[in-house]
Amino acid sequence: MQHVLAAILCLLVCAAPARAEVPWMRLPPTPVLPPATFAGVAAVNGIRLWYAVFNPPASKSPAPPVVLLHGGLANADYWGDLVPELRRDRKVILLDSRGHGRSGRDATQIGYELMASDVLALLDLLHVRKAAIVGWSDGAITGLEIAIHHPERLTALFAFAANSDLSGVKDVRGSPVFSAFIARAAGEYARLNPTPAGFAAFDADIERMWAREPNFSDATLRGIRARVWIVDADHDEAITRGNTDHMAGLIPGARELILPGVSHFAFLQDSGMFAFSVRHFLAEP
Repeated sequence: MQHVLAAILCLLVCAAPARAEVPWMRLPPTPVLPPATFAGVAAVNGIRLWYAVFNPPASKSPAPPVVLLHGGLANADYWGDLVPELRRDRKVILLDSRGHGRSGRDATQIGYELMASDVLALLDLLHVRKAAIVGWSDGAITGLEIAIHHPERLTALFAFAANSDLSGVKDVRGSPVFSAFIARAAGEYARLNPTPAGFAAFDADIERMWAREPNFSDATLRGIRARVWIVDADHDEAITRGNTDHMAGLIPGARELILPGVSHFAFLQDSGMFAFSVRHFLAEP
């Protein structure tokens, strides 16, 4: 009888379908950007900054343009799923942050204030006075820099997976998803960057920034007057929920959104949910 029960149990277990990997434990492939209306390299702040512009189908759009700012070590290609959703009714502007992707860098230590200056310089060259910003991680922190110091250039900020200070960061060394992302980032850097062998030095520069920045005080956060959504994922490997709640509670009028079932890479893991959230954010008056 024991042998029969064991055989039945084995049949049930062996016949059961394998449990699908949960979304927050996957790193889907980096998307491919659709063809841009135009793309180029701009000379700003002593470097050559790659950018691309995607116009909506109509010749003009009444809605302000939106700028998409990627995370640290990544590049603008990571927005490939979002661009088609947003360009339906507004101009979309992408860039590779200094040193990232196709953009160059110089000997200056990379920092959020400097990257914010690069964004504003590019907008000046494109004759864009005000824009909405959708930022991911370092891109979201750069967006906060602009909201704090240059609010007149910003219509609204969707800040996904940002931290306001060093206490808001988790140790990601045990995360297989983050490890896979860093390995992928190194390969993409070698393929895209003007200095393909320079990833180690570039990574060290970014690591120095992460060890020191950001440092937004409570008073600084309370002083933000832009329309802001503070957004994160319920399984973010890198950002503490406490810091997300803290920022949302201090920025006047801020809304907080926690995306379910995804991580620091939500725009890849559930691109439909992410795009829906961004479009809802942009549609708000």
